[in-house]
Amino acid sequence: MTSIRRWLLGWLIAGLAMAASIAGFGIFHTAREEASELFDYELRTVALSVPANISRVDTLTRRTPDFEGLSDDRILIEIWDQAGRGVYKSLGGIDLARFPEGIRTIERDEYHWRVLGVQEGDRFVQVAQPVSVREDLALRLALRTLWPLGLFFPAIILIVLWVVGRGLAPLGSISRALSTRSLDSLEPLRLDGRMPVEMKPLVEALNDLLHRLNIASEMQRTFVADAAHELRSPLAALKLQLQAAERDGSLVGSKPTFARIEGRLNRLIHLVHQLLTLAREDAQRSAKFEAVSLRRLCERAVGDFSLLAEAKQIDLGLECNGSSTKADDAYMVRAESQGLEVLLNNLIDNAIRYTPQGGKVDVILTRSGNEVSMSVSDSGPGIPAGDRERVFDRFYRSTGHKEHGSGLGLAIAQKIAQRHLATLAFDNNDDRPGLRVTLSGLRTG
Repeated sequence: MTSIRRWLLGWLIAGLAMAASIAGFGIFHTAREEASELFDYELRTVALSVPANISRVDTLTRRTPDFEGLSDDRILIEIWDQAGRGVYKSLGGIDLARFPEGIRTIERDEYHWRVLGVQEGDRFVQVAQPVSVREDLALRLALRTLWPLGLFFPAIILIVLWVVGRGLAPLGSISRALSTRSLDSLEPLRLDGRMPVEMKPLVEALNDLLHRLNIASEMQRTFVADAAHELRSPLAALKLQLQAAERDGSLVGSKPTFARIEGRLNRLIHLVHQLLTLAREDAQRSAKFEAVSLRRLCERAVGDFSLLAEAKQIDLGLECNGSSTKADDAYMVRAESQGLEVLLNNLIDNAIRYTPQGGKVDVILTRSGNEVSMSVSDSGPGIPAGDRERVFDRFYRSTGHKEHGSGLGLAIAQKIAQRHLATLAFDNNDDRPGLRVTLSGLRTG
């Protein structure tokens, strides 16, 4: 996958490196040429500054001149009189022919020499210097001119990294804004004043996509809600007609057959009711949080399901832990009352459905500091560990149970928990068989 950041950095750094190399090459060769001209000027200066009264007795004799250092012996000075006799030679052991007046480069004894001859009155002065010495000095001077460029290149790389990072920062902010959104959030992205104009088409395209997704989602939710609403009344009427026909004997059949038909109708009615509830939860973008008494909510839910529990001879009760007072405000939380009621009803309904006859279902409230949790514990068969990750999927029902639910109750409960920024978790009971479903993360403030 291509990275814009790597592409920009690669080309910019490569381009700057090439430009710096070309500039360095030009600076280096220009410095070498200027140094060579400076050394030629030095030779002329030396030739013209030789004293006029110098004589043969001033000749210095050295067998191995030092051409590596910066001492005076890096230059050979020879003087001839008007008759062509040599009157002065600065270094011994070096024999160079006398060349015509002017400057030139010659080769002698595996050395290249730069030679300058000057006619001064009745004498001829010739100054020579090894080319290797000149090249070494010129190289040193040229390299010294490159050190600012060596400092400039790392600095410009750091500037490029900073500029590219700042330039691509809006992309990162858009990515973070999208990644932190919930699955149900389809509101358009908001542009701040620092957003560059180049990002405006991308943001507008994303907002258009979000708008179309929102319309499609609304249409789907509306269809499900309308279908569930339209099905609820005919199914209720069908159940009443079936019960009336059974009573007056107009519909002949055995009681088990009527019981199965009624069971199927009850299941369809429950499914339609859950679909309608799910459609409402999907359509609810934001919840109105207010002070809610969990004790009163749980007491009302336990009372509503008491008849269903008695029909299966199930002990349904409410426990309050973690508070030394029985006041309602001990379990007051900031929440959406209707949503919590739907969540609690689904959990209790599931617990009663899957708890065998003569079992026990407890609704447990626990307060720890400013946090309140609500649990529904049953004595049923529980949920296998391998199925716990999928129980929140819509229409998923765990295998191995005789009860047939809609497969939507826990999905609805999970959506309500997410809206409250709470956590819904499953655990096995410690003191008896069965499952405990706990809603934690509700706060009192």
